[in-house]
Amino acid sequence: MDLAGTYLVGSDGVPLRAELEFRDSQIVCAKRADGPAGLAVLWPIPGCGAILSETGRLMDRDQPYNLLLELVRGRLTRINQKREDWGLFDYEGVEQVAGQIDKARDLFIGALCADSPIEQSRAAEEALKVAFVAGEQLCQFHADLFLARRKQTPGFTKRVFGCAVDLHNNSDEYRERFKESVDFAYIPVPWRLIEPRQQTRDWQLIDSWIEWLAKSRIPVRMGPLVNLTSDHIPDWLSQYEGDYESVRSALVEHVRRTVERYGNYVFCWDVVSGIHAANAFNFTFEQIMDLTRVTVSLVKQLAARSSQVAIDLVAPWGEYYARNQRTIPPMFYADMISQSGVGFDGIAAQFVFGAPQDGMFVRDMFQISDKLDRLGNLGKPVHITAVQVPSKMIGEKGSLGGGCWLRPWDEAVQAKWIKGFYTVALSKPFVDSITWWDLADRPSNQLIPFGGLLNGDLTPKPAYKAIKDFRAELAATARRPPGHRSR
Repeated sequence: MDLAGTYLVGSDGVPLRAELEFRDSQIVCAKRADGPAGLAVLWPIPGCGAILSETGRLMDRDQPYNLLLELVRGRLTRINQKREDWGLFDYEGVEQVAGQIDKARDLFIGALCADSPIEQSRAAEEALKVAFVAGEQLCQFHADLFLARRKQTPGFTKRVFGCAVDLHNNSDEYRERFKESVDFAYIPVPWRLIEPRQQTRDWQLIDSWIEWLAKSRIPVRMGPLVNLTSDHIPDWLSQYEGDYESVRSALVEHVRRTVERYGNYVFCWDVVSGIHAANAFNFTFEQIMDLTRVTVSLVKQLAARSSQVAIDLVAPWGEYYARNQRTIPPMFYADMISQSGVGFDGIAAQFVFGAPQDGMFVRDMFQISDKLDRLGNLGKPVHITAVQVPSKMIGEKGSLGGGCWLRPWDEAVQAKWIKGFYTVALSKPFVDSITWWDLADRPSNQLIPFGGLLNGDLTPKPAYKAIKDFRAELAATARRPPGHRSR
């Protein structure tokens, strides 16, 4: 069994550090903290895909638990919690979904009563499939209900659908495809591209895009200004490793110059992204919080008064925290910046799935909806700054790779996933915008391989039409007169 992506989960969904080993048909978990814990594992579910699924929280014991049985128990527990949160226990029209949930529960009880572990696993496998279908159906019922309500009110801004630009692609065809599918453009600002040598800056690629977007009257979102991953920071900054004050000064100068140059064009700045999950300098918690506070305050001071400032969370389930003790769980980081008086306007988050690495193993729509609810509880507008899934399977042939949804990834599944994700996300009244990351496939430097809405030759995939149709549907809703009811 491949344990890629597997980790333990403690209270409030916080990952726990542990040594995991597959031995004698058992997953042996040696955790470093006391108390019960759940296991998150990438598991193939017939008809549902390969999903990173969680058991309930279990007590330590020498006798092994039945993994399939505990995955069912964990799923049913979360379904009942969300039914209560969403008020859907006796809501009119939910009877069919409730029947599926009851069926999963009955199958689970049957598995508990099975005479042997093998029979128990067979029954639990069927219960798990039904439970996952029931969770997806419950999530879809809730999303359809609340999206319909949101459409009936002025619940959407004019900047809902965005896409990140490929700075290196200036072709007319690429720009035309871009223009016809978005409400706004997201311009990435990789520091290493702008300042490859200290005090030598090259703004040409960004300037070209800013000029075209301004001429085309497409609003601009920009970021991240602060990202401490090795593919973002310039190589020359390594000379200051271990010298926090020097790195901080260089970062502040980079932020200042960027905002002063483009402040009149940008309606929203993503100031800090992912420093809770990855920082090449191993900054302490206090230094990360200081960097967040200083850079956000600087952007608020320099940017246009109408501009918004957001803080971006990557890997919102926080799997990385189980591997690296120098990181911060995403929800804890978000809570701390909310309580510390940092003057930001919105929470941003990334939902990127399909690659076999932490933060990108596939979750289903029910799990995504629950995570969005938790982000909404922070009391700030939520912006999804990167969303992407592939149109082909990633990883070695025959392996689970980064997982899949419903069936192995292809162009049709990618388009169906987009329709489901956008429905779920935009049914949340606190979600303001969604940014798809890559418009077109490219040979390198793509967040998710095969994750574009267009092929490399710029021919559209079904995903491109799915987003255009969804955008047109919302636009038509916005134009309807008050009191109009669709038939």
